[in-house]
Amino acid sequence: MMTSHPLRVAIIGGGPGGLYAAALLKRLDPSREVTVWERNAPDDTFGFGVVLSDETLGGIEHADPVVYAALQKHFTRWDDIDIVHRNTRQTSGGHGFAALGRKRLLEILHDRCHALGVELRFRSEAPYPAWLAETYDLVIAADGVHSTTREAYTHVFRPHVTEHHCRYIWLAADFAFDAFRFEIAETEHGVMQLHGYPYAADASTVIVEMREEVWQAAGFAELDEQESVEHCAKIFAEALRGRPLKSNKSAWTTFRTVVNERWSHDNVVLLGDAAHTAHFSIGSGTKLAVEDALALAACLEEQPDIASALSAYEEERKPVVASTQRAARASLEWFENLGLYLDQQPRQFAFNLLTRSRRVTHDNLRLRDARFTEAVERDFGCPPGTPPMFTPFRLRGLTLRNRVVVSPMDMYSATDGVPGDFHLVHLGARALGGAGLVMTEMVCVSPEGRITPGCAGLYTGKQGEAWRRIVQFVHAQAPGTAIGVQLGHSGRKGSTKLMWEGIDAPLEDGNWPLVAPSPIPYKQYSQTPRELTRAQLTDVREQFTAAAWRAARADFDLLELHCAHGYLLSGFLSPLTNLRTDAYGGSLDKRLRFPLEVFDAVRGVWPEERPMTVRISATDWAEGGTTAEDAVEIARAFAAHGADAIDVSTGQVVADEQPEYGRSYQTPYADRIRHITGLPVIAVGAISSWDDVNSLILAGRTDLCALARPHLYDPHWTLHAAAEQGYDGPGVVWPAPYRAGSRRPQTGRTDAPKPRLTLGT
Repeated sequence: MMTSHPLRVAIIGGGPGGLYAAALLKRLDPSREVTVWERNAPDDTFGFGVVLSDETLGGIEHADPVVYAALQKHFTRWDDIDIVHRNTRQTSGGHGFAALGRKRLLEILHDRCHALGVELRFRSEAPYPAWLAETYDLVIAADGVHSTTREAYTHVFRPHVTEHHCRYIWLAADFAFDAFRFEIAETEHGVMQLHGYPYAADASTVIVEMREEVWQAAGFAELDEQESVEHCAKIFAEALRGRPLKSNKSAWTTFRTVVNERWSHDNVVLLGDAAHTAHFSIGSGTKLAVEDALALAACLEEQPDIASALSAYEEERKPVVASTQRAARASLEWFENLGLYLDQQPRQFAFNLLTRSRRVTHDNLRLRDARFTEAVERDFGCPPGTPPMFTPFRLRGLTLRNRVVVSPMDMYSATDGVPGDFHLVHLGARALGGAGLVMTEMVCVSPEGRITPGCAGLYTGKQGEAWRRIVQFVHAQAPGTAIGVQLGHSGRKGSTKLMWEGIDAPLEDGNWPLVAPSPIPYKQYSQTPRELTRAQLTDVREQFTAAAWRAARADFDLLELHCAHGYLLSGFLSPLTNLRTDAYGGSLDKRLRFPLEVFDAVRGVWPEERPMTVRISATDWAEGGTTAEDAVEIARAFAAHGADAIDVSTGQVVADEQPEYGRSYQTPYADRIRHITGLPVIAVGAISSWDDVNSLILAGRTDLCALARPHLYDPHWTLHAAAEQGYDGPGVVWPAPYRAGSRRPQTGRTDAPKPRLTLGT
């Protein structure tokens, strides 16, 4: 095969990523000229310990056994994580860490580079990137989070740099912790945390972190380096066994998340922190840089030219890095919001911390440390052998037998608002599938309140009777499963085509007039709604009341008021869609006024013993829109009027939103509302596995989990979750005709993937 075979390679930055890339490329082709520029001296390093995963070490072992053997001689290994909070230590084992000193790691890589013939230029600023690009076949920019190369080509790489809310300082202790240690200090100025781990027989990395406002209040801004070190040692004296801390040009800093739209330009490529950063709380900075080097070297061997190799490198690494950055951001934000969890029971607090990034889950934590996980389950109230998702939950007079909700999903399959056989089969199948609660799609309160001509309604007696038929089927054929109705009005997002004919596209004919808080179209091509008058507000409120009355007669178990996703009531809540200057617009209290009036009217006709929930968009994902803080106040307001739980979604309010998608990406908003207000919450959004449900429930981040697409893929998702976990208890009941299928079918063998890069010795 032809190779790209760059003969002259320039590497900017002599950190682990740059050095390892140099060693790999020189080893692959000894004839290559590889030069590394490093501005600092060989023994300069500003960190202390480095943690590497078994996965990364496996890659190093296959790619360069010499480096792997040298690392093995110096690793400190341990399995436990200690979490110390309010004088209680919880220990979880089975995690498997390997660490060594950063200085030792650099020495090993220096020795390997020298042995292979790499030219290392220390105390040397690299020439300007443009000159290097003209002079060398390939330029690797491994020059860190403050990369000058990235800045030189900012118009090409298009970096996005986000600063976060905590300050931290990187220190060391002169003894070895016997576990990865997290210690929480509640001080008069606020909460602080210590992250510590051993990296040698007589040394540990210690990172002290706190929110900016706590850092300011504690006076650290006025302290010099040594004073800061001494003050940190006093705060965490017990964890440090009374020993001092030491620094190495250590300074308080704010973590910056770096994301680049592109990683290469012509023959210049970014690697490591220059391309991306991941918060230290998941220990991935060096890991990612080393893995980048492995992938880049492999792509240069496999592809026919440099352009193809760099393209393949980006294509391979970007999804991996994006996944790690999502996990790192979840971990970072958990520590930023640590104060929310201080009152949790000790073991639940520890479980919450361990699962914060979503990389560690209930299921794999059970594999690592079954004793600890079972203790957390007992504290939570799980009967023996019962996964958290199959514990009951009570809302007012309704007890749900498990924590799974079939989320509302618009089917666009009604005729004149009447649900037919499709709805009976659709909702009936999901009720038979074992969920604790099955929700209807958004059921519209008027013909003008529909999204599409196919939307279901509850504004006529015929519609009410059709819904009653469906509810009766669920109650008769799936006893123990509750069915809820979601009531809503489309507002400015109505009079559109069926989703599969063109989502949000206006009807070509047969349009109906739209109403909204303010006359703002959803999209440029959307119909412009009329601003609701006072008289029309009264009419809409009465439409909701009449629909709720019909829902009660249909015998629904629960009613949810849809105040999310940019529909009518959501339109009142968001400052981006409510520009009114009367009593229903302006401050949040005024924007809440009409949704609360509707809620009160509905609650007035809804049976007292049956619960009501409210779905909200906790953020608009747009500048100037609803914030997480607003969402907390919105939740409090509805609770004060009698809401039993808040169903926490996000977005879909404005067309130019910028969501941050990812696994269970909306859960932090539910978590925040739950812990600040004490209200029960329903989490929704990219929750797809029963392991995620168990993790979220047991950590106390939510009370119920609503899943949509998984229930489209598998109507019996909850039954199958029980079978896969070997659970057969009261939390889920197989219908008698389905009982023979309650054991998981056998599957064929799958082999593990081959190593990414294997080199001969």
